[in-house]
Amino acid sequence: MNDDALQRYSRQMLLPNYDVDGQLNLAKKSVVMIGAGGLGNICAAYLSGAGVGHLTIIDDDDLELSNLPRQVMYTEADIGESKVMALKSALQCRNQETLISAVSERINNDNMSDLLRGADVIIDCCDNFATRQRVHRWAQSNQVALVSGAAIRWEGQQINFRYDQNVTPCYECLYPDLSDQQMSCNVSGVMGPVVGVIGVQQALEAIKILAGKGEAAHGILRLFDGLTGDWRTMRLSTDLECPICQVENQ
Repeated sequence: MNDDALQRYSRQMLLPNYDVDGQLNLAKKSVVMIGAGGLGNICAAYLSGAGVGHLTIIDDDDLELSNLPRQVMYTEADIGESKVMALKSALQCRNQETLISAVSERINNDNMSDLLRGADVIIDCCDNFATRQRVHRWAQSNQVALVSGAAIRWEGQQINFRYDQNVTPCYECLYPDLSDQQMSCNVSGVMGPVVGVIGVQQALEAIKILAGKGEAAHGILRLFDGLTGDWRTMRLSTDLECPICQVENQ
């Protein structure tokens, strides 16, 4: 670690339960983040700022004016541009030590293995359930830790799936019928700071997993109510009829 890095990360390395060892661990790790919207903006900023070694961002959207209130890493000059390219540029202006890869594609069954292979942690910041289902099934099958977040209206949720520890429950124990899960902020609306709260929580959980410090437990669902400011915590149980967990446990 050079002198610039020692100075840049000095405040987090002062933490006795993180220190130099945690920083060196983080700098060796690779993260794949799906989604460069509100969740991804905040999460990527803190991961890059903390000094993660390699961050790959996947999203095929271009920036629209209506994105700006909650996707705070972008500017009006970025409207019409690729989100991942604009986010990469903004992150590199803040920290050139983190390697940023921008993939302007929608993740699908054909490219998923190539894009996710080699990740130490996958971060789900996407906005549709079909993609989430594909990503979670891949992460579980390949035993990669996954940090998931979502926000809609005044509400947010965050949960870790420590598939790297080969445990259940899985994402489909939480949402067994994905055909009914079609809500989006385009229809239902969303309050920007709620998205930010969840994105920050995702970054914190990912950093703990990557650095090997602190606790980032499996299957603990955190629910945030932006109207009241309250958090509720629930422990997810394995669905005995979940076909994914049944296959994994055979």
